[in-house]
Amino acid sequence: MDSESKLRLMQKRIIKSYAWQRDIIVPLSEEFDCTVDELEEVFFDLLDMDSLENMHGTFESAKDICLYQKLNADLRLCWFNGTLELISNEEAKELKMNALNEIKNGKSYEDALKEGKLALFDLLKEKTKI
Repeated sequence: MDSESKLRLMQKRIIKSYAWQRDIIVPLSEEFDCTVDELEEVFFDLLDMDSLENMHGTFESAKDICLYQKLNADLRLCWFNGTLELISNEEAKELKMNALNEIKNGKSYEDALKEGKLALFDLLKEKTKI
């Protein structure tokens, strides 16, 4: 077996693992409307062994980052914090982190978002009582 064949075999062992297939390959292949094999080939060509070995961990950590950014948009904090500057960076971060933690503890995204919006409104109301 030549070195290229060995590399491909090692790559397949990583990417064919149950966790990879469940968390990354199958869901993304459905989102991209491609076959599992097509997506695997793309990853084989784009990623080296170190990246492949670490990809599942980075995928998991990116979930929180993506959720944090989604909350930023859905709470309209770009506007309230960034544009209007009605709330501070710390207050915006606290609103997002509270919602993020609620979601991680099992609350639905919709419920956590609704509570976050109510907390944002309460914060805005507090600022009018200066």
